[in-house]
Amino acid sequence: MQIDSIWLQENFRKFNAKYFGDELPEPRFRAGHSRTRLGSLSFKRKSTWGRVKYSDFTITLSNFYDQTEEQFQTVLLHEMIHLHISSRHLKDSSPHGEIFRQIMTELNSYGWSITVSTNTKGINKSAAGKAASTREFLVLAIETTDGNRFLSSVNPKFARSLNRRLSSAREITHHSWFVTTNNWFESMPRVRSLRGRRVTSEVYYSMVSTMKPIQF
Repeated sequence: MQIDSIWLQENFRKFNAKYFGDELPEPRFRAGHSRTRLGSLSFKRKSTWGRVKYSDFTITLSNFYDQTEEQFQTVLLHEMIHLHISSRHLKDSSPHGEIFRQIMTELNSYGWSITVSTNTKGINKSAAGKAASTREFLVLAIETTDGNRFLSSVNPKFARSLNRRLSSAREITHHSWFVTTNNWFESMPRVRSLRGRRVTSEVYYSMVSTMKPIQF
């Protein structure tokens, strides 16, 4: 099985409501291809007047290995425990310390098998792991008042800020967000601003019809 950012978002929201009281901040989601880490939580760290704050969380799960849906869900729950601890600025005794293990034990009482680490030895590689890694692109599709259509490959770190700017851009009549593994976007830069490649209507609607929509 392979997962994508939509699968991650859907399962995160389900588990957030079921196990965390819907109180976890929703991070960005990314499907990667790490050989050594099945999952990771990344964030920005800022220290102000001696207080440390964490923001801009991203949960990444690896598609390098062939795992079942339950195995992927277990990895996601592991990272959600880290998110719970980091977003609440809790001080644990170690990266997988007393607080982590307490929450892990509670979740495992529901039938999960979360562990502090997973040995990837013996896990079969997925097709993406055996061959060249499949890259996922975050795509912004835009239609403008003058009838033009644009496609952009967006740097995920700047997606939310761009999405906020779209509502005030008067020249934009319609926009949609998608994820895709189509190599057509390989040659495009991952933009941080509202710019993209102008395409014909035929190319635009052909691309849009084959990509997975995503909402912010």
